Amino acid sequence: QVRLVESGGGLVQAGGSLRLSCAASGSIFTLNDMGWYRQAPGKQRELVAAITTVGSTNYADSVKGRFTISRDNAKNTMYLQMNSLKPEDTAVYYCNKRRYLLTWGQGTQVTVSS
Repeated sequence: QVRLVESGGGLVQAGGSLRLSCAASGSIFTLNDMGWYRQAPGKQRELVAAITTVGSTNYADSVKGRFTISRDNAKNTMYLQMNSLKPEDTAVYYCNKRRYLLTWGQGTQVTVSS
């Protein structure tokens, strides 16, 4: 099965930026709509950004205008550029398909200090 590995998280001050990466062990991005999800402590996992096979994107209202999802099919990698970070963005971030989910990766921790 395809494995997903997230990276790029860290500790950043409010207003800062991070760029997350999602590397897949196989070529899945061209055939699947993909998403970035996050899970904050004590909360359910939520979808924050999605990209379709043809490159259409959509975002949760809470991140619209601040986050940008993109992918590089040749590198089997998907990205999440996060700007103007807020403390409420603190969470573990995961990537996965939009449907027929793969096994979740380990995620990458994003911590935004106020």
